Amino acid sequence: MYLTCLDLEGVLTPEMWILTAEQAGIPELRVTTREEPDYDKLMRYRIRIMKEHGLKIQDMQQAIAKADPLPGARKFLDELRTFSQVIIVSDCFEQLARPLIAKLGYPTIFCHELVADGEGTITDYRMRIRKDTKLTTVKAFQQLGFDTVASGDSYNDLDMIRASKAGFLFRTTGQIKKDNPDIPALETYDELLSAIRSAEKQ
Repeated sequence: MYLTCLDLEGVLTPEMWILTAEQAGIPELRVTTREEPDYDKLMRYRIRIMKEHGLKIQDMQQAIAKADPLPGARKFLDELRTFSQVIIVSDCFEQLARPLIAKLGYPTIFCHELVADGEGTITDYRMRIRKDTKLTTVKAFQQLGFDTVASGDSYNDLDMIRASKAGFLFRTTGQIKKDNPDIPALETYDELLSAIRSAEKQ
């Protein structure tokens, strides 16, 4: 039995922190896991920048609600789900992902939670799993009897890709491709659909 594990941001949707950065005019928030592999360091940086600029969680939600999934993402996901069970395994946050998940047809998503005070100031974040979240998730699925196929675009996707029976980088950076030449790097949804279909036939 196969289970496809997909990253969300950069694979199916725009990067939510970049959407916020553009809407609020705060370029410092454009940094993502593509550039900073240390997730805790990245989140502490984001929380500090938001506090400095007085940006609230509701500001992020409003910016994200205006966005759509990446072109072709909904069609890709709908077709993928005709032959594979799919779980979105993301390091995004439940309060931010809701509007885009709705536009994708409500796929199942495993993600984290932001902590905010009564005024909406983000004070902390809660990880669904404290360490190696994506790797731990695919290993748990494997213990349940699933062969996993995984795809993502960032440093934090590499462990789940390597731990799966088949894995693919998708629309990633040149540096990540260079650092991981053994992982197939794909650019279109048709390529990714074909690769997943082929992997699940083996």
